[in-house]
Formats: sequence, C-alpha cells, structure tokens
Amino acid sequence: MQPPGRLLGSGRDADVYEIDTAWVLRRSRQGWGNAAAEGAVMEHVRAYGYPVPRVRLSDCSRTDLVMERLSGPTMLEACVAGSLGPPEGGAILARLLRDLHTIPARRSQTARILHLDLHPENVILTPDGPRVIDWTNTEEGDPALDWAISSMILAQVAVADTPLAAPATTLLTSLLADPSHLTDDAVTEARRRRAANPTMSGREVELLGAAEEMIRSIES
Repeated sequence: MQPPGRLLGSGRDADVYEIDTAWVLRRSRQGWGNAAAEGAVMEHVRAYGYPVPRVRLSDCSRTDLVMERLSGPTMLEACVAGSLGPPEGGAILARLLRDLHTIPARRSQTARILHLDLHPENVILTPDGPRVIDWTNTEEGDPALDWAISSMILAQVAVADTPLAAPATTLLTSLLADPSHLTDDAVTEARRRRAANPTMSGREVELLGAAEEMIRSIES
C-alpha cells in the first residue's frame, strides 16, 4: 500500500486519507477490527443493491480499508445545517435498517447482516442518495439488535444537555415510529454493548440509563 495522501478526516478510531479523486484509505489508529473482512461484508450487501461505497478488496488489510470517495454531507451535518429535517432523517435511518435486514447473511441460514453502528454520522447524503459507511461493528444476528443499537446511540444524545438533544429526540421518535422492530432483550443488550465500547467517554456511559428509559417510553 502506498503511503497515505492528504488527511481528509478523523473519527474516534480511524483516519481517512485521500488516494485520488475516486478512492480513499481509512486506516485504524488502534488496529481494532478487520478492515478486509468489513470490506467483504460491504461488497456482499452492495451486490444486493444496498447503498454502500465500493471497496477495493485487493488493497484492504486488517487496518486499511480502500473504498470509494463519496461527496456530500453526513446526515448529522445536514440536520444541523437545516437542509434535512430530523423527522425525515429518522425515516431514512428506519428505511436503511429495514432494507439491510432483507439481505441474506453470508454464513447463517437464519440471521441477517447487522450494521450495529447506523446513526447520522455514518450516513453520507450523496447526490445519488444516502450511503452507509463504517461497517467496523458488522455481525450476523437478530435485526432487533441493530434497531436497538441505533436507538441507543440517538437516545444518548437526546438525553444529554447539548444543542443536539432536541433534534436527536425527533430523530429517535421518527426512527421508532413502528417500535415493533425492538425487543426488550435487544434493548438490554444494546445498553451492555454501548457500556463496553472502549471509545465511549465516562459521561456517555453515565447517560445510558436515561437513554434506555427514553427508548422504552417510546416503544411502550
């Protein structure tokens, strides 16, 4: 792999570098996950028409993911800028989860592909429509867990004392317009997984109890 080009952005665990006008390199700083395996899942769901970036699997490794360069704001950026309303954003997230869970798993006969980190910062609103990025946490399993993880992420923001609390509440309410996708066990497991996430701050962990209460109040 050639040395990374210009740094385009950074997340909690990874940095994204320019390769050229068509491709970028996402490199994990901590070496967590398996980027090549992640890329294989992305190509699997893309083969079924799911909106993800193309991946250049031959150039991927455990730490490096080479994928299509996308243009457009994240869903979060669009909501903050006012170009996308939170109710519409929540409906888009719900559609993306529903569509993903129609795709057969690669190994299991009964499970489905799960993203397990689908939230407004991981949806890019390109001119061709939304694209879902960051499949680091992907697994095969019960779709209810995917809904619960997305709900827990939004609820953590909704119960925090920040300017994003109100739009996050609307996003969550819109996402759970049909709460039948959730189960009690999935919500409990989502809280457990979020608490164990090493990238979470102490304050974010403290908000999990209130976040779970909000989710259960919406689904009841």
